[in-house]
This record gives sequence, structure tokens and C-alpha cells, in this order.
Amino acid sequence: MAATPFHDGEIAVQAQLGVAERMAEIGAHVVRDHLPEQHRRFYEQLPMLLAGAVDPTGRPWATMLVGWPGFVSAPDARHLDIAAMPIPGDPAAAGMTVDAPLGLLGIELHTRRRNRVNGELLAAGPEGLRLHVRQSVGNCPQYIQGRDFGWARDALDTRPRAVEPVQQLVGEAAALVDAADTLFVATHAAGAGADVSHRGGPAGFVRRLGAHELLVPDYSGNRMFMTLGNLQVDGRAGLLFIDFERGDLLTLTGRAAIVWDGPELAALPHAERAWRFQLDEGWWLREALPLRWRFRDWAPQNRP
Repeated sequence: MAATPFHDGEIAVQAQLGVAERMAEIGAHVVRDHLPEQHRRFYEQLPMLLAGAVDPTGRPWATMLVGWPGFVSAPDARHLDIAAMPIPGDPAAAGMTVDAPLGLLGIELHTRRRNRVNGELLAAGPEGLRLHVRQSVGNCPQYIQGRDFGWARDALDTRPRAVEPVQQLVGEAAALVDAADTLFVATHAAGAGADVSHRGGPAGFVRRLGAHELLVPDYSGNRMFMTLGNLQVDGRAGLLFIDFERGDLLTLTGRAAIVWDGPELAALPHAERAWRFQLDEGWWLREALPLRWRFRDWAPQNRP
């Protein structure tokens, strides 16, 4: 890998927050250009992957890919094969083409294990996807709520029962956001690829500032600042909210701006920073997931 695995946006955020020197020391040890054996086996046992794709207009979208455990395989340390395609009607599908950047997050809510991998697609078609791995990063279990999963129908049935445009965060969309304790965010930076990341907090940790705007707290984490670093370079983001009990996906794309200080940040308990999200377009994919989750326990950092 290069001397540093971090791009200019990530380094700029690290420098602003006084951790650039430390991250330069440890970056080469924690950000790999391949999948270690442990991570390869982890992906192969998952029933789902979170994905961050970039559509032809440059807008990021966060989504989920689903299959029976084993639908993801790692034939070697630099490739992931995924025997699944996006949910029908999912706008993220437009960004899953050959040579396109793709960010993936393998996560187990019941064990709180997670791993991020970013790269570009070598193949994309009816039989699935092949990712060339550029970066692999292990993540800690912080802020992940414990949830146990089960199947509501066949894993291959990812057909939404309805696909509806969302132009404002009102009604059901507002209720889902207001109750959320988990979201996933997709970002990208030209030349550095795409990324998708988990965010968790107490129920209601995301604040609605109106029908088109959200305020998302940023808590203490691994100090790599991959999401914020991407936003420094390209201020667009895709958000994914999941109704874990009904299998619904609320996918949004828009513009994001980092909030470093001020009264908005002071009103968010324990947040070190925040970012303001302005909605451009959204879609509700109803009962799209064949999986369901039962809430088990709060992450220690999020207990009421």
C-alpha cells in the first residue's frame, strides 16, 4: 500500500482534530489492501451486506444485499464474490456496474462484529457481483444495538411489496427517522472510492430539522474519519434507515455538511461533531427484506 492509506480529505479531518500524526503511525497496520483469513471467513457466514454505491450522477446510495449464509465468498484475499443483486427498484442498482466503486460493510447485529471493505467491481450481472478489494478495515463493536435475526421468507425473494418516492420527511418517513437507533451512511471521494458506515445511538439520536433536513451526531470512534473525510472532498451522502420488524428500507440521498461546533452541536448529548443532511431524493422499499430482526439489548454506549 501507499505510505498512508488515507486520502487528503481524511488527513485534513485528522489534522483538524489533532490526531493526524497518531493515525499516520497506525494506519498501515489497521487499514489493509487485502482480506485477512479471519475477515474472509466472517463474510462467508453473513446473511446480508450493507453496500454504498454511487449512481451515474455521482450521488451515493446506501443499501442492503441479502442471501442465504454463504452467498458471499472470498476465493482469495483480494476478491469478494456476492451471489446477489440489488433489491428491485433500489436506486443503488444504477451504481453497481463494472469498474464502479463499491463500499461494503459486513455486520452481525447479534454479535456486534463488523468489517468494512472498499474496492471496485470487476463483474456485475444477473449472477451477482465481484469486488476487487482495495481496503479492508476492522471496526469495533461500539454503538451497535444487539438484534437477533430470522427469515420471514425465502432469501431470494427481495421483491418490495411497494416502491414509493419520498420527497419529504413527514408521516411514516418522519416516524421511522424519529424512532431510529441505527442508520447506515454511504459516501465517496473521487479517486478514493466509495464507503458505507454504521451509525448508532439512543432511539431518536437523529434530529429532524424540518421536512428536508436532518442533524446526525458524530460520536467518538476509531479516529480514521473515513465518512467525514469523504464529506470533506465530496459533500454528498446516502442514508439508509431500516424498519427491522417489517423489513422496510428508507433510502435517501442528498448533501451533507459537517458541524464542528455551535449551538446545534451543544444540543446533541455526547456528540463530538455532527453533520447536517439535506434531502434531495428518497425511496421507500416496503417489505423488501426477507430478514427480520428482534431487538435484544442496547449497545453499552447507547443505554437509556
